Amino acid sequence: MVEYFGNRRVIMSLTRAIAARAGFWISVFALAVFPQSVSAQRIGEEASVDPLSDYVGDYLATYSIIALDRSTGQLGMGVQSKAFGAGNRAMTAKGGVAMIAHQASANPMYGPMSIELIERGYSPEEALDQLIRGDEGRDRRQNAIIDSKGRTAVWTGSRTSDWAGHHCGVDYCAQGNILTGPEVVQAMAESFESSSGPLAERLMDALDSAQGAGGDARGMQSGAILVVEPRVRGAFHDRVVDIRVDDNRAPLAELRRILDLQRSGEMLRDINSFIEQGELARALDRAHGAVSKSPSNDNAHVALANVQLRIGDRDGAMASLRTAVDLNPGRKMTLQRDDNFEVIRDDPDFLRLIGG
Repeated sequence: MVEYFGNRRVIMSLTRAIAARAGFWISVFALAVFPQSVSAQRIGEEASVDPLSDYVGDYLATYSIIALDRSTGQLGMGVQSKAFGAGNRAMTAKGGVAMIAHQASANPMYGPMSIELIERGYSPEEALDQLIRGDEGRDRRQNAIIDSKGRTAVWTGSRTSDWAGHHCGVDYCAQGNILTGPEVVQAMAESFESSSGPLAERLMDALDSAQGAGGDARGMQSGAILVVEPRVRGAFHDRVVDIRVDDNRAPLAELRRILDLQRSGEMLRDINSFIEQGELARALDRAHGAVSKSPSNDNAHVALANVQLRIGDRDGAMASLRTAVDLNPGRKMTLQRDDNFEVIRDDPDFLRLIGG
């Protein structure tokens, strides 16, 4: 920040950008309220190009995939880069509207501006074309959009660093720059087209395939998976999966671990209701699934112990509790107060385990 603010030219550029962006929103608002007075073609002309062209940011070399799951209405994106915190800079989304990837000489303003235009009735192609035409830095950009209807638009500027390119198929677009070759993008495309299951896992698999084909020519550092769903009445947010690894030598492996941890937690949600309904077999199956999905999740081992104790498997319950305490010694204190284990409160093995 000191470096930027010490540069008078950058200060002036950013000031103009802020003012120009305000002009953009005024133009968009005018289109909504007075559609006859501002044509779609003129929005880019009404607003200065500064919000796009004057943005000062780092080059974000990366590979990514954006996609729609028609069965759920979810939109998602997966990204990996040899740059710090790619997930914080490369993606913008709004459930039920669109997912936007902005990379290479990434300008995050493409995100909210694209969302706004699509909400006003633009197709992804029209929205991206509008922004590209008003951006003097377009030859350095790489942007992709997919909306809730599965319509896509993508742009790889002529001055993005080799290898750079993209491929769009039904309900997805894969893109990247500074890659080892076109096979990286093709690997993402083939993986997504041949996969099934939850969208986050399909995106994760596509990223792994891309890395297996060569990935970012400079290596690996950060990654992210973002999945959003249409907001329904009463929902507080649209994010279903939102995980990032900002700095790691093996970001994809860490992303997979975190995604598995989230899925493990999701499996635990139904266990109490199964127990209340007397469906202990289903509760046991769900608890085993949670442990299998994320063996390092101490919550899953405690949940498994709870069910095991209820079906009379005292030895299995104690083994699960020992694993939980090994993973998280802080469990000793919480187990002392956990009413689910009241029946073994005076058990010598349990007392030794919790330090009682």
